[in-house]
Amino acid sequence: MNTPAETVVVGQLGAVYGVKGWIKVQSYTDDPEAIFEYSPWQIIKQGKTQAVQVEEWRRHNKGLIAKLAGVEDRDQAHVFTGAEIIIDAEQLPELPEDEFYWRDLIGMTVVNTDGYNMGVVDQIMATASNDVMVVKANSNDAFGRSERLIPFIQSQYVQAVDKENKRIVVDWPSDF
Repeated sequence: MNTPAETVVVGQLGAVYGVKGWIKVQSYTDDPEAIFEYSPWQIIKQGKTQAVQVEEWRRHNKGLIAKLAGVEDRDQAHVFTGAEIIIDAEQLPELPEDEFYWRDLIGMTVVNTDGYNMGVVDQIMATASNDVMVVKANSNDAFGRSERLIPFIQSQYVQAVDKENKRIVVDWPSDF
């Protein structure tokens, strides 16, 4: 029995550009142009998924635009505006041992160096200086916290990430 592949949102299609079927692309990849290394894209709009091939792409001003195969005019391109671009997670490159995709950290239990269970990573926020884990506290948190914001800075606050046991050890006070 085949299990459905895990997917990752890597971008979104924006406004139509010009009259020949080009469309703006918002990339969520570290290097914005890396979105074009993935093929095919799965486009999701209004709950419907469709595979598409990028025929051409280029930089335009500070953004990116693409021409999808079979899309020849503005009206055809308009159908795709607002659609999310997803890929199979298996298409993502392997990371070095000390690097992590955000999706791998979501749901991990966070424990401080004193052994106190801080809660579970609910999301990761990008800030100007570093990424921050939003840790949802357990309902029986001894300090009455509903969530904690812990900078994801390895060797300073994040002491260990154990992918196998879905556990992150942090040097962070339990009452903060």
